[in-house]
Amino acid sequence: MNLRSLLLAILGISIFGALFSGVLTYQELFLSTAASCPAPGAPGTVFGYPACVYGFFLYLILSLMSGLALKKTHRGS
Repeated sequence: MNLRSLLLAILGISIFGALFSGVLTYQELFLSTAASCPAPGAPGTVFGYPACVYGFFLYLILSLMSGLALKKTHRGS
């Protein structure tokens, strides 16, 4: 397995993760579940936000980094 195929796999997984956690984040923050969201500091929150919010941003960063690395390896070939 070469670097390009690994980067493609990471990009695919991170895009799927960003979409999945993005849907959960949207549901938690903007739909009717937002009214029933636990208070800041309650179990299931990190600094007052559901964990899916942090997962979304981490997957988004991972997608951007792997996409840029893939673009750079394509240019170098």
